[in-house]
Amino acid sequence: MEIRTLAADITRVEVGALIVNLFEGVTQPGGATGAVDQALGGAISQLIADGETKGKKGAMTLIHTFGRIGPARVLVAGLGKREQFDADVVRQVTGEACRYLHRVGVQRVATIAHGAGIGGLGAEESGQAIAEGALLGLYAFKRHISSNSQDNEKEIQELLVVEQDQAKVAALAQGIERGRIVAEGATLARDLVNEPANIMTPTRMAEVARQVAQEGGLECQVLEREQMQELGMGALLAVAAGSAQPPKLIILKYNGDPQHPENNLGIIGKGITFDSGGISIKPAQSMWEMKGDMSGGASVIGTLQAISRLKPKINVIGVVPATENMPGGSAQRPGDIVKAMNGKSIEVDNTDAEGRMVLVDAMCYAREKQGVRRMVDIATLTGAMVVALGNGCTGALGTDQPLVDRVLRASTAAGEKMWQLPLLEEYKEQNKSTWADVKNSGGRGAGGITAALFLSEFAGDIPWVHLDIAGTFLSDKEKGYIVKGATGVPVRTLANLALDLAGR
Repeated sequence: MEIRTLAADITRVEVGALIVNLFEGVTQPGGATGAVDQALGGAISQLIADGETKGKKGAMTLIHTFGRIGPARVLVAGLGKREQFDADVVRQVTGEACRYLHRVGVQRVATIAHGAGIGGLGAEESGQAIAEGALLGLYAFKRHISSNSQDNEKEIQELLVVEQDQAKVAALAQGIERGRIVAEGATLARDLVNEPANIMTPTRMAEVARQVAQEGGLECQVLEREQMQELGMGALLAVAAGSAQPPKLIILKYNGDPQHPENNLGIIGKGITFDSGGISIKPAQSMWEMKGDMSGGASVIGTLQAISRLKPKINVIGVVPATENMPGGSAQRPGDIVKAMNGKSIEVDNTDAEGRMVLVDAMCYAREKQGVRRMVDIATLTGAMVVALGNGCTGALGTDQPLVDRVLRASTAAGEKMWQLPLLEEYKEQNKSTWADVKNSGGRGAGGITAALFLSEFAGDIPWVHLDIAGTFLSDKEKGYIVKGATGVPVRTLANLALDLAGR
């Protein structure tokens, strides 16, 4: 879908539908909505008076214009309460409105710049939110569905963001372009996660990373099993031992500030392309979701794609330890003891606590071999985090409060909800092993925190933040710009973080 700006009178633009908006409680629409209302002889005001249109967030009312104005239809989208309005409301409402019009069969749509007037948003912020909401809200994964060519003909082909004030058009266009870039990064992550595990193997993940690197001018390196053995990555290789699929350690590098290599950010993403649980096998119910246990790694690849196009002045190193966790004849066993790259010994208490094991070798590699000075890891790590925060919020834990704060600010700007949990020192007791330096499971109590504390043993003394996306990587319903399947969380947060650290 093409998204572009247009300086014009919205009542004269000839499109299949025009999206306008309404705050809850407004009895007389103003601004662009008011201009459309006046051109339609007060039709919107009459619907408000009749109680048919109330402006509740996400509520949609479609009006056929019958040739009285340029647009064939007007869709009045509710923004909700004015005091709760922000850029994420624009994303959500735009996503809902575009899906609504897609179901109607409209191919050419116009929208006003939501929030850029009385809503208090800048034109660039509004443009970015509209682009993200439209592209993410219309996303559909249909790669494996047989269909005829008529399906594509029903898609929305063009979205025009119409602004009468010529002075705002350039900022709107800039915001739209940035929104398109980060939305496409999140879309790439969604595509990777939605693929079945028989297709999205570690090898295939590495191929996609190479393609992203080639298109974006990134450096890409993929380490094979033998190289991991030479580096002493015993934890990652223990997880990989039960699978017929060869493991890969994927490294993507963006050199945005080559004169200052220390100005860098490392993002480490768990890349378990299928997690059976290993010998500590998972129950069959919903095991299909474990094709998405590489969501952290997918978010790293999607973020690097976005960063290669945004071009912030910072160096970003993405590392993805990719493997399956399978119960083959050579699989690791509960009670095994292995050594990570930094020499720490790990007792395998539970083979289903595998994500933290592949992550620690990747974290050590990022610090020791790539010189990472700040680090964020992303993982579908624990069911305990879903118990704690549900499916609407990512858990954030870290050793450096300023970096945690920056991550949380970046997530707020992206509309990807996160909540900080404490790294309580006394919970380290649960990870103590009788026979090794540490064991890979601290038990049920505070499971999300003890998993993060396990990772902290390998983070070294650099600022580090852990994001547990177990509850947010997947959605079972459509809402706003989130659709069924993979969400692409937290690509947009990570892109915002890189821009923030680069001073943009």
